[in-house]
Amino acid sequence: MDLTPNIPEIVEEVRGLFERYEQALIDKNVDVLDATFWRSPHTIRYAMHENGYGFDEIHAHRVARPPGPGIKERRIRLEILTLGRDIATVNLEFKIRGEDLVGRQSQTWVRFPGDGWKVIAAHVSTMDGKPLW
Repeated sequence: MDLTPNIPEIVEEVRGLFERYEQALIDKNVDVLDATFWRSPHTIRYAMHENGYGFDEIHAHRVARPPGPGIKERRIRLEILTLGRDIATVNLEFKIRGEDLVGRQSQTWVRFPGDGWKVIAAHVSTMDGKPLW
């Protein structure tokens, strides 16, 4: 198994998918958000005000979430690590809108044969652990 780190074209492919996901969060495009995550009961998404165990719970949270600009005011740092051509992690630090807090977002991506890149695990939290709600 080839686990060469950060093959440039793979990094750019994952970056494009991440940016598409981020725009879908702003637009509340549930179709794109759903297409980004692995449709599996094993998929997990931890967030600051919700946890999703399995694709169906993650989808239910997305549908219920109100539209709006979201919590990200601006990016601080984005790190993408790819291993070979089929595994990636994306980590983002961001300023939380209207708060003196820094947020963290992490995603684990896997390329599935015939299905493409999917997030299998995701997590969003604040750096200091303070709840926003």
